[in-house]
Amino acid sequence: MNAGNERDAGRADRAPARLGLALAGGGPEGAVYEIGALRALDEAIEGVDFSRLPVYVGVSAGAFVAACLANGLTTGQLCRAVISPEPGEHPFSPEMFLSPAFGEMVSRATMLPRLMVEAIGEYLRDPTDLSLVESMTRFARALPTGMFDSEPIRRFLERIFTLKGRTDDFRELSTRLIIVAADLDSGEAVRFGENGLDHVPISRAVQASTALPGLYPPVLIDGRYYADGVLLKTVHASVALDHGVDLLFCLNPIVPVDTARAVEEGVMKRGKLVDRGLPTVIAQALRTLIYSRMQVGMATYRPRYPHADILLVEPSRQDYRMFFTNIFSFSERKEILEHAYASTMAWLRAHRGRIEPLLEKHGLRLRTAIVEDEKRSLWETVGIPERGRRSEITASLERVLGRLELLVDDLAARRD
Repeated sequence: MNAGNERDAGRADRAPARLGLALAGGGPEGAVYEIGALRALDEAIEGVDFSRLPVYVGVSAGAFVAACLANGLTTGQLCRAVISPEPGEHPFSPEMFLSPAFGEMVSRATMLPRLMVEAIGEYLRDPTDLSLVESMTRFARALPTGMFDSEPIRRFLERIFTLKGRTDDFRELSTRLIIVAADLDSGEAVRFGENGLDHVPISRAVQASTALPGLYPPVLIDGRYYADGVLLKTVHASVALDHGVDLLFCLNPIVPVDTARAVEEGVMKRGKLVDRGLPTVIAQALRTLIYSRMQVGMATYRPRYPHADILLVEPSRQDYRMFFTNIFSFSERKEILEHAYASTMAWLRAHRGRIEPLLEKHGLRLRTAIVEDEKRSLWETVGIPERGRRSEITASLERVLGRLELLVDDLAARRD
């Protein structure tokens, strides 16, 4: 986590700054992290309401959260939706991100007979050009473009955005919401919500922005196919800065893990990610690539937008809780929310000397009493009663069991 460039102190006396929020991707766990971190910022900073900002930019999972905030859902409501499905709340269930794409699979499977005929015909026309096995490579066209169906995500958002006081139409929002996706055939970024692309329903734009190739099929909108906007940039902070934002809050959950202390903290057996198999190796590789690209992008913003400041919030590289987690476990989901909230408060305490002057220049103030209260509970602030929370003993037991599970997995991987 770090603070952006400083500007002259005279800015503190001017009218309230134009604020913005840019949210990166990171899958379901990234969305839960962003909700917890935003709740901490919402409580800790006086003068800002994260459900009433002038500009929101979201990509991938960040598009999901940004669209909710732009529709007036508060950080408290989002926290409750993650952990406590109450009457009137709409529970955020990560399982909706993993609905099998049966339609896509069946559609692709029906191509097999035709591809078989084409492959054999190609081989018989000139057996010296391609072997029969080489001709069969065209069967790759029958592979699904995504394993999971993103339609449940769209339907969920459409349902909550059609409630009274909310909208699924960019043009009816009282604030600026921009959802970034990638045009699959041109490789260019598109900004749903800007002129010319503001007729697309918000829920459909979010569906397109979260369509990570391999996981979700590309989304067809007005004859064009769109995929996850993270393919181009991690945060797309420049989109908000292009709209004249003076102070931009950026949240990025995608950080590569550094396992240097993993053994010492009892998280891993010998601190080697390769022991955990292909999914973990791929996750680390993608995180490293995406994070490196984001750092390069952030470095270019200062000369390009000298009028603007950026406050970037992200996990540390030793944040094992964020990397080694099962977001589909209800208890783990609650713990990530707690962890994101507490770690963001801890970061604000540690960097208070840099953050306070930056906020003051933009007419904001750090609520030091809240930030310095290390016993402050997320659940009390969002209205979850004591009986709805885990006891400290239960929380400790779950953490121990989680670490035990990781150790067992590591041991099994070494035996293999």
